[in-house]
Amino acid sequence: YSFEVADVKMHFTLFDMYEKEAKNCLENKLVIPAYDYVLKCSHTFNNLDARGAISTTERMSYILRVRELAKGCAEQFVEVRKNLGYPLLKK
Repeated sequence: YSFEVADVKMHFTLFDMYEKEAKNCLENKLVIPAYDYVLKCSHTFNNLDARGAISTTERMSYILRVRELAKGCAEQFVEVRKNLGYPLLKK
């Protein structure tokens, strides 16, 4: 599927939609849903890459976009845990 059938135009649209929704979730401090959308972005990027739809130059910008979203999720997750007083750490 990913190498031969995946609709390239649709996957570019999906990537943009997932990225926008991940940013929206992060703005609203919804770290788990944001992370779900980061994973969807990553999977969609991989489908586009498998189809050869992304050039070498574009590839790095897409990877950076996913990386920035993942970084935002990680930072917010740490903030949430900090605000809870790190309840899973042994004292």
